[in-house]
Amino acid sequence: MNMRKIILAAAAALAMTAMANAQDPKGGLSPEILSELRTGYQGTAADKAIRNALNTTPIGTLAQVAGVSPMDTHFTYEVKTKGRTNQLQSGRCWLFSGLNVLRAKMIDKYDLGDFQFSQAYLFFYDQLEKANLFLQAIIDTRDLPFEDRKVDWLFHNPIGDGGQFTGVSNLVMKYGVVPSTVMPETLNANNTSQMRVQLSNKLREDGLELRTAWQGADRKDVKSGKALKALEDRKVEMLKEIYRILVLCIGNPPAEFEWTRYDSKGQAVSTATYTPKSFYDTFVGEDLEHNYVMVMNDPAREYGKVYEIEYDRHVYDGENWVYVNLPVERIKEMAIASIKDNTAMYFSCDVGKFMDRKTGILDIDNYDYESLMGVTFGMDKKQRVLTHASGSSHAMSLIAVDLKDGKPVKWMVENSWGEASGYKGNLIMTDRWFDEYMFRLVVEKKYVPADILGMLSQEPVILPPWDPMFLPEE
Repeated sequence: MNMRKIILAAAAALAMTAMANAQDPKGGLSPEILSELRTGYQGTAADKAIRNALNTTPIGTLAQVAGVSPMDTHFTYEVKTKGRTNQLQSGRCWLFSGLNVLRAKMIDKYDLGDFQFSQAYLFFYDQLEKANLFLQAIIDTRDLPFEDRKVDWLFHNPIGDGGQFTGVSNLVMKYGVVPSTVMPETLNANNTSQMRVQLSNKLREDGLELRTAWQGADRKDVKSGKALKALEDRKVEMLKEIYRILVLCIGNPPAEFEWTRYDSKGQAVSTATYTPKSFYDTFVGEDLEHNYVMVMNDPAREYGKVYEIEYDRHVYDGENWVYVNLPVERIKEMAIASIKDNTAMYFSCDVGKFMDRKTGILDIDNYDYESLMGVTFGMDKKQRVLTHASGSSHAMSLIAVDLKDGKPVKWMVENSWGEASGYKGNLIMTDRWFDEYMFRLVVEKKYVPADILGMLSQEPVILPPWDPMFLPEE
C-alpha cells in the first residue's frame, strides 16, 4: 500500500471515529452532528430556486405534474344516478354514501326526480345511539381501572360524527328513513364541530359520574344488583339531556308524516301517510344487516380471514364492524359485477392522496414530490398502513368502471361534496390509484363468489377499537 492510500485510510478512520464521538450518548443532536448536517446541504442553484418558490407557493402546487392530458370521462358501465348531495362541514360521509346507494335504487325503481333521503333524521338517531353506546360501555367497564387502555379510549372518543356502513345498516333497520323534505338539514347537522364538542364534554362528565357512583356504592347493593340497576336508571336520565340537545340542534324526528311521490316529469303519483319504518319497507325494503358483505384490502393483515373491531359500531345492541380481508383483484371482480347490474356500492379510500381537486382526478401520477424535494418516497401499501401513512379516510358510492380488454382502467365514485366539486360532483380514479388507496367495499351478497361467502363462517379475529386502520370515515 502506497503512502497516499495509507493517508486516505487513516483520514477515513479518523472521520468515522469523529462521527462516533459526535453522537450524543442519549440520542440527541450534538453540535458536531449539526455541523455535519449543515455541510451536507449543498445549496445548489436549483435548491435556491425551489426554496424561493416554496416561500410563496404550496408544496402541492409545485409538485403537480404539468402537461397531463385530460382524463377521458367515458365509462363502459355506469350506475344510473341523479343529483349530488353535500355533507358540508360534517363527518357524515358514511351516512351520505350509504343513503346514496339506497337513493339510486329508489330513483331508478320509481322513476323519481332528484330525490334525497333525510340525512338529518338518521344523524339524530346516530348521535343518540352513540351516546348510549358510550354510557353503556362505561357501565360495562366499571370494574376496570381508569388508566386501562379501553377506558382511556372510551373517554377519548365519547362520540363523533364519523362512521361506517354498519352504522347505516343498523340505524336504517331500526329507525327507517324519511325524505329530506320531511326533516331537512340544519346548520348544526351541516356543521357538526361545535355540537360534537358539547356532546363530548357532557358525556365525559356523565361517564365520570357513573364510575364514581359505582366505586362509592355499598357492597351489599353491588352484590344484590341494586347498584347496577341504579347506574342503568341514571343512564336513562342522562340520555334525556342528550336527546334535548339533539332536538335543539338537529330537530325533532317525526313519528309519522305525509308524503307525495312525484315522477321524473314532476307529476304527482300518490299521497299517503307513513311512519319512517313503513316508508322504508314500502320503497326500499332490503334487509341491510344480512344482504351485504363488507370486504377490505389491507395487505398488512392476512387475506382470507374475517376480522371484527371491538366497539366499532353505532348502536349498542347492533353489530360491530365485521369484514373479510381480500386481495384487491378479488374485490374488483365483485365491484364490476355490481356496476354491470346497475347497483352502486358503499366504497371507502384514502381520498386525499394524489387528488386533483379541480378536476376530481385521483391518479398517482398527478404529483411528483420526489423531484421537487430531491428524496424518494418508496413505501408500498402494506408499509404505508403499518406506519400510519395511509388509511381509509372517506366514504363514497362506487358507480362506474371503464374496461379495456376486460380489465379496469379507471373507476368513478359519486361523492358528497356537492355538484360543483370534482367532475360534476364525482371523483374519477385510475386503476393504479385504486390498487394503492382503495380500502373498503360493501357489496350485495348476490355479487359475492361462493368461496368468499364461505369465509364468513369463520370465527372473526377480534381487533381493538384503537387500531389506527379503523378510524371512522368522515
